[in-house]
Order: sequence, then C-alpha cells, then structure tokens
Amino acid sequence: MQEFLMKYGTIIWLLVLVVFFYLFLIRPQQKQQKQRAEMLNNLKKGDKVLNHGGFIGTITEVKEDRVIVRIGDKVEVPMVKEGIAKILND
Repeated sequence: MQEFLMKYGTIIWLLVLVVFFYLFLIRPQQKQQKQRAEMLNNLKKGDKVLNHGGFIGTITEVKEDRVIVRIGDKVEVPMVKEGIAKILND
C-alpha cells in the first residue's frame, strides 16, 4: 500500500483538486452564466430593470442587442442588453 501511495499519491491529490475546483468553482459559474444569458434573452417590453450603473427603468423597446429604457418622464436611453444587472419584480 505504501508503494502505491508513493508512486501515485501526487496524481491522486491532483485529481482530487481538479474535481474540487470543478464542483465548487467551475460548475456553479457556468450555471450562473447560463441563467444570466437566459434572463437577457427573455427581456420584454414593460420589464422593470436595474442596470450596472444603478439606474432603475422600464423597458419600452427591445431590439436584437439593445433595449430602450425609460428612466424618467420623457427620458429614454438606449442600452446594451449586457448592461442590465437584473429584472426587478414588484
């Protein structure tokens, strides 16, 4: 048994480390990216959104890679979809 551990101990620890990183870092991040992409693809007119700059507004128009957001009375700004941090549910 000691010979086996001496020969393959380093490889076993390396494999354990790779599995740990996959399960606790890589996989959750991929899941989060998938959820974000789904959220951005499902943006629709009337959604209340928060952008990364802290502005809260309502989507008035959705284009392929951009949205038009009303942030005040008669104030509409174009914004790239990636600038949306989250959808706010009332």
